[in-house]
Amino acid sequence: MSLRDTIHQNLQPRRLLSEYGMLGVLVLLAILFSILTLQEQHPTGANAAAKTLERLNESSPGGAIVVIIPANDQDRAFVTALAEGLQDRGVSIARTIAGEPALVREQLTSMDPAVGAITVITTEAYAPTVASILKQLPRFASTEIIRPPSYRWPTFLLPDNLRNVANQISVIAIIAIGMTMVIITAGIDLSVGSLVALSAVIAAWFVGYLGGEQASWGGMMAGGALAVLLCGLTGAFSGVMITRFRIPPFIATLAIMQVAAGVAYIISEGKPIYRLPETFVTLGRGAEPLLRVPYAVLLMFSLYLVAHVLMSRTPLGRYIYATGGNMEAARLAGIRVNGVLLFVYTICGALAGLGGVLMASQLRSGAPTYGVTYELYVIAAVVVGGTSLSGGEGKIFGTLIGAFVIAVIQNGMNLTNVETYTQKVVLGLVILAAVLLDRLKQGRFRKAKRSGSLPSAPAGVERM
Repeated sequence: MSLRDTIHQNLQPRRLLSEYGMLGVLVLLAILFSILTLQEQHPTGANAAAKTLERLNESSPGGAIVVIIPANDQDRAFVTALAEGLQDRGVSIARTIAGEPALVREQLTSMDPAVGAITVITTEAYAPTVASILKQLPRFASTEIIRPPSYRWPTFLLPDNLRNVANQISVIAIIAIGMTMVIITAGIDLSVGSLVALSAVIAAWFVGYLGGEQASWGGMMAGGALAVLLCGLTGAFSGVMITRFRIPPFIATLAIMQVAAGVAYIISEGKPIYRLPETFVTLGRGAEPLLRVPYAVLLMFSLYLVAHVLMSRTPLGRYIYATGGNMEAARLAGIRVNGVLLFVYTICGALAGLGGVLMASQLRSGAPTYGVTYELYVIAAVVVGGTSLSGGEGKIFGTLIGAFVIAVIQNGMNLTNVETYTQKVVLGLVILAAVLLDRLKQGRFRKAKRSGSLPSAPAGVERM
């Protein structure tokens, strides 16, 4: 089949709907929460300064310009950007007053009377306080107050909120890559939540051992690498139990879940480990400077691209699908099924370890309580993304979509003030609906197979 025919086949609406049908659900959820969160928005920081400069261009304020703000990072960014914009127009800020209302009142009272009329620029949130102060000072009773103009826009679609959604789901989405491979082989891994805790504790403990808050970049990288390696070996041990001793994946990984959780408590003595350098948070909280996309999100997308190529463009990916589709047929075709299973459980453990390091970086600590119930959210993301629990079917990018569906539902319900208990009910129903759709799809598949309407199987499978 030519490349053109392959692309045409992959872009057929029915095929896209079958493989990535949840993308439509994700879009509908985004539209729904955009409508429900449409409200007045008040810009902050540099964006607020740009809006204020636009208003100043429309009206020419008289007198000296005084900026009054609370003392926080967003407002400092507002003043810096505003000063640069005014300087380009040949106008300077006469005075900047930052602080509590008492300090603002004191600074205004001490201003030189020779200054004359003034125009006050302040933020939307601080404007009522500033107006109240000015009314108490007869000299400034008629002072004009300029604030950044508000605008109507969905809170859900604010850039900061979208970045927050992606950053919050990054740990679960990264672990879900390995879980997708495991479930495609008709297996399951219940240990990933405990491996997150174990990884976070090991990384934090090792960094503390190498110097704690004075640890070097090399020490931090070594701690993270050690945690990922040990979790990968733990995943490999699960794989050995499943392949060599024929222990069902559910039981084997359930046992490892308990062991990993216990070891995490032993190493940390049941307490969080906090002695970490400030730079340790770079991976979890840092962001690239241009679009301010968190490094964790960039790492997540990079791993999904690599996993997609592995599963769709390499013999190993085909072996994973073949193993889940029919393990005995795959074995008779020459595939080393045990090797495939060992690989997917090792990768799943290593990615859970990476997720633990990422969480430790986000929280600047390691604790044995991290990752509780994460295995449920990870499995939910995989199933919602269209991967069949029966094995042999699923897409890596489908899992990414499933993770974002869960993240959007949680974030949207938080923005619309839905209580926590109701959120659990909604998420449970979403997971149930996804599994039900999978069952219905499998029923149609078996019916088509009995009627002989399925296409013939592809020619032989390469020997591993």
